[in-house]
Amino acid sequence: GENFMKQYGFFVDISRCTGCKTCMMACKDYKDIGPNQNLRRVYEYTGGDWKQEGNTWRPDVFAYYVSISCNHCEDPACIPVCPEKAITKDANGFVVIDTEKCIGCRACQKACPYGAPQYSAAAGGMLKCDGCRDRVAEGKKPVCVEACPLRALDLLPIDELRKKYGSLSEVAPLKPAHLTRPALSIMPGKRTRPQGDKAGFIANPKEV
Repeated sequence: GENFMKQYGFFVDISRCTGCKTCMMACKDYKDIGPNQNLRRVYEYTGGDWKQEGNTWRPDVFAYYVSISCNHCEDPACIPVCPEKAITKDANGFVVIDTEKCIGCRACQKACPYGAPQYSAAAGGMLKCDGCRDRVAEGKKPVCVEACPLRALDLLPIDELRKKYGSLSEVAPLKPAHLTRPALSIMPGKRTRPQGDKAGFIANPKEV
């Protein structure tokens, strides 16, 4: 069928991201979100071991950061599980929670492979990234994109994004892309590990 809408998506350049978390803080500040919620999260993924070369051992380690928010998926897992039909996609493909309808049952949180929807006691329901859609409607970029000192984030219509940066949308520790078809384009770094990698671990589990 005809896709009537423009689907926006995020670009994450792992080769540039230093894990400074400015994107995370900018989002919290702009959306006025409490200490336990991060609508954008930065995964620290690291691992490796020692390798023997002749008589010497050398460390063969890797570490990189993946900045993730809601991926405004083309096939979102959150929408069909919401008993109140409180989650919809808007004309630009942003997945949006209607806070009036949301009862905070957390079904969307359990369904989302990216942990995007989060329960907020203060809001009395679920919160998640809405792509800063009001800003995008005015021709601006989301705050996380504008805040990044290394320009490792962007938001564009997904077709433009994939033409420009390629269509890779999964790396460790993210879940397989076929589950929800995330509107996400990733530029891998030198040491980026593939999705499903067992060599590394998330170094900041409490934060994400």
